[in-house]
Amino acid sequence: MVKRQRLWVLAVVFCCGVMIALWQLGTTGLVDETPPLFAAAGRAMAGTGDWLTPRVNGLPRYDKPPLVYWLMAIGYSLPGQAVWDPLGSWAARLPSALASIAVMLGLADTLLRWPQSTCRRPAASALITALAFGLSPLVIIWSRTAVSDALLCGLLAISLLLQWRRFADPAGQGWWQAWVVLGLAVLAKGPVAVVLSGLTLLLFSGLRRDIATAWSRLRPLPGLVITAGVSLPWYALELLVEGQPFWDSFFGYHNLQRFTSVVNDHLQPWWYFGPVMLVAAMPLTPLLLLGLARLPRERRLPPEQSLHQFAGSWLLAVLLLFTTAATKLPSYWLPATPAAALLIGFALDRRDRWLNLAWTGTVVLVSLHAAGFWGSEFWVRLISDPEMPSLADDLLASGLLVRGAFWFSVAALVAVFLWTREAATRALALQLPLLLFHVTTLLPIAGLADQLRQQPVRQAAANMLEQQLPLEPLAMVGRMKPSLHFQTRQVVLFEGRSSGALVNLADRLAHERRRGWQGHPLSSPKASSTVLMVIDTRTSQRPHWRGLQHEELSRFGIYNVWRVDRLSLEQRAAELKRSGVRADWLEPRPERF
Repeated sequence: MVKRQRLWVLAVVFCCGVMIALWQLGTTGLVDETPPLFAAAGRAMAGTGDWLTPRVNGLPRYDKPPLVYWLMAIGYSLPGQAVWDPLGSWAARLPSALASIAVMLGLADTLLRWPQSTCRRPAASALITALAFGLSPLVIIWSRTAVSDALLCGLLAISLLLQWRRFADPAGQGWWQAWVVLGLAVLAKGPVAVVLSGLTLLLFSGLRRDIATAWSRLRPLPGLVITAGVSLPWYALELLVEGQPFWDSFFGYHNLQRFTSVVNDHLQPWWYFGPVMLVAAMPLTPLLLLGLARLPRERRLPPEQSLHQFAGSWLLAVLLLFTTAATKLPSYWLPATPAAALLIGFALDRRDRWLNLAWTGTVVLVSLHAAGFWGSEFWVRLISDPEMPSLADDLLASGLLVRGAFWFSVAALVAVFLWTREAATRALALQLPLLLFHVTTLLPIAGLADQLRQQPVRQAAANMLEQQLPLEPLAMVGRMKPSLHFQTRQVVLFEGRSSGALVNLADRLAHERRRGWQGHPLSSPKASSTVLMVIDTRTSQRPHWRGLQHEELSRFGIYNVWRVDRLSLEQRAAELKRSGVRADWLEPRPERF
């Protein structure tokens, strides 16, 4: 393909990526609970100048390596950030968005430079594959989420694509670039990137029954030295500075323990990622299954024609690794979505009865989506979220669900009317309404959810800053929302709704020690006699929270802002202790904010 045509295709892919990942990126706030923790750590780096140890709410956060925090911190360091990013979400989400766009470009560029022999329209195949990745439900969600999953997916995908490109064309592709990017992936989420890369190459070599070619062209031993050179210095320095707590938390809990045992109640059956794989490819799932079924097993297939084999090995590597892990989350499937997109594209290359069957299944799925949106009146009221009690009524009144029904109906009709056309033409015609559905329906729904769920927390945070007295500590009980810390930029004590939470809060106000904390025992002359607290309505109705000497300052949604007399709080805590309730906040908690 001539360079000019390739650039035009990549420009179209980039524009689609901007619509999927960047459009209106900062118009909604960060969604509790994990994204505000990442964003707060990144902003703290920019504010304090400590770019070594991520810290949130006055405590070190060891669960992820620093690359995503560094990238967020760069955004928070830009001039006027508070003006052009008032919610603080654009800078936090940008690394995820750019990572997904980079994957779309990497997939398209690889297919344009190395068209597979069965592909008659390389440009269309490149665009279809890029959109199949970008429009995956998992990718849509995590491209706009301020966590490290999309960044890991992007860096690992680019590293694996560079590895295959070196395998396909050793004269035109350098061998070391893939290992540099893999080192960055290790800095994004840890050693899992190396494990997935190695398992992919082992499966690929086993499928081709040829490990020698990959070994000689990819040079894994010196490559791993490069990867270690990129990633290990931070780990070594962090271990030197933070010592045993970092080792126990990062390597012990967040890597080894997550793989060998269930953490945070994320217990799922062994077959969990089968349904996740099917949902993540919606509505093109039948094409993904066809692409897997057509996985070439010919060992003599030329290296430059082996991308289908490589994509299948890549997807199976993710499936095998995380199926064996004890802790399972939907986001763990994200590194497999680029491979799934390639398999979807390869499924369209050969027209036969199996493709017709897969296309029929795809049209049926699209039609079911349309029917579901048209019939939203019958199911949307089943949505029950205590934080958004009016969500069902607001959704129905907005007309957004009808708009979604329209776009899926258009997609189904287009797919039927173009039944006799080439598979690539049909696929592109189907993907266009799905892209418009994302821009005109999903994004406004996200905005509506933000108004109902997150805006009350932001309003409570702003009110607390207005009402706060000198040296008055901040707390939140009941529903714990880290975005309160992010919005106030102060240490906030978080506790649940139980009687033990009340005892913990009273004890912590007197004895908590962390960076930025301004609480003191009541006996201290520096102590504030009150605590400014956010409590949700349901928690405030519990017997142990009733009758406290407090002043209700404001109410936002389900959240109340109280000024509580600390002496009254301590007296209630003493009563609960006499009844057998004890403070347990000093006991180790792997996840604390």
